[in-house]
Amino acid sequence: MELSGAARARSPEGSEPPSPSPPVLPGQEILLQLRKVLAQGAGGASEELRELSALVEAVEPRELLGGLSPAALGELAAELSGHAAPPRQEWGAGDPPGRDSAYTATAERAAEVGGVFLHLLGKLEAAKAEESLGPGVVGPVLSRVGGHVYIFAATHVVERPWTSRRSQSVAEEVLVLLVRAAGCGTVAEFLRGQKEGEEGGFGAVMRILKRELSKDTWKCNPASKFVFSWTLPQVTRPWLSSHLESVLPPSLLISDDYQEENKLLGVQCLHHIILNVPAAELCQFNRAQVVFHALYNHLYTREPPLIQAVLLCLLDLLPVLERAQRLQKQSSPSASCHEVLHLVLTHMEAEHLLALRRVYARTLPAFVQSRLGIQVARHLKRMERVILGYLEVWDGPEEEARLGILQTLQSTIEHAWPRMPCRLPVLLKALLKLIWDVHTDQGPTPELVKTSLLQGATQCLILLDQCSGGQVKVLLEGVYSSCEEPRVQECLRKVQENT
Repeated sequence: MELSGAARARSPEGSEPPSPSPPVLPGQEILLQLRKVLAQGAGGASEELRELSALVEAVEPRELLGGLSPAALGELAAELSGHAAPPRQEWGAGDPPGRDSAYTATAERAAEVGGVFLHLLGKLEAAKAEESLGPGVVGPVLSRVGGHVYIFAATHVVERPWTSRRSQSVAEEVLVLLVRAAGCGTVAEFLRGQKEGEEGGFGAVMRILKRELSKDTWKCNPASKFVFSWTLPQVTRPWLSSHLESVLPPSLLISDDYQEENKLLGVQCLHHIILNVPAAELCQFNRAQVVFHALYNHLYTREPPLIQAVLLCLLDLLPVLERAQRLQKQSSPSASCHEVLHLVLTHMEAEHLLALRRVYARTLPAFVQSRLGIQVARHLKRMERVILGYLEVWDGPEEEARLGILQTLQSTIEHAWPRMPCRLPVLLKALLKLIWDVHTDQGPTPELVKTSLLQGATQCLILLDQCSGGQVKVLLEGVYSSCEEPRVQECLRKVQENT
């Protein structure tokens, strides 16, 4: 009573003594600390991040999950992931001034944010073992948090301009712990789901990335395209088909850029989709035709890596497209393949860049052997000019172009053999000249490569002899009897002795 009277005596007349403020719950304290981190902006938040990490480390799993709802924890993860993202760029602008210093600061922030995520995931994993919590409580939290944590890890786990060794190491630890907390064994299992019909983490990741991969935003965040292209190959058949609507548009968008790096990235994503989505689904809504036109336009480029990626992608897309055209009962289902081969042969005929000649020659045999077969007869005039031109030119020690063209010639003879006798004189002359050139070559070509060239040329002569009714043996009799070079004689002997 005396204390109460003394308190009233010290209080202003007619006023009640101030009531004590309620204690701050651990979850609320974490959110308050997060606001401090975000208030610091892109720089100067290292100390606040360390305090936030200490708070998350100190809190008990029951207090963390009891004080923060799954939605609140999801927002926490989203804000932290965004805080560690590389600085955004203006659409169409070049590298911002001070880019290197900004990226260095990004790597430092990422390492601190990664520490917070490690403690958060550790608490979630510990919560699964508690009777009062368990997987039933942790599951909804992981579904809200997992996508943002994964995008953070994928942004920093691979060497990029905005990463450092420390941030990469922390991101790798975060990714491992996220997969373990989700009860999965691999990143691919985390993304696709453990059971058939289960969505997995890929759906959540794509819903977050969708905002960053639109036509007007995908270049603003320099990490988005890399996260997408790094994540997509982890999801394979049959799981990818259910995500086709979310992965095909960004792949087409990235491939349609003017920068070669982005074109190549987009084509690689399209190739993965073609290989891992059933043909029936690709044929729906004219998707295969849209992808074909996007790839076909890239054939006019002169960058060897991109041309190689496009040709390999087309080789896998053309059977899908042919199936779609058969279902539509078109008169010429293989028209797209003829269209591609016609353009490729036209470019090959005039191409002088050795790197491009090698790419074309490596891919050409598959068009004849696997895609067209006997229908290659429609292209024999142009094919003959290309074969003769490429057999004449030495293209480096590995002789990739010549070896590829010899394989093409073999496949062409095997499939279009009725049309070969009339071309025998020019082909025989070109093959004999090649054998002599290889034999007399004093350059850096390895012996193993020379042997492969001679074997390829000999096999072509044998095939020509078979389809011409033995005419090659007759024409080579005089050459064989007068030749004194053992290596050349050996090639001619194999032709003569073949039955």
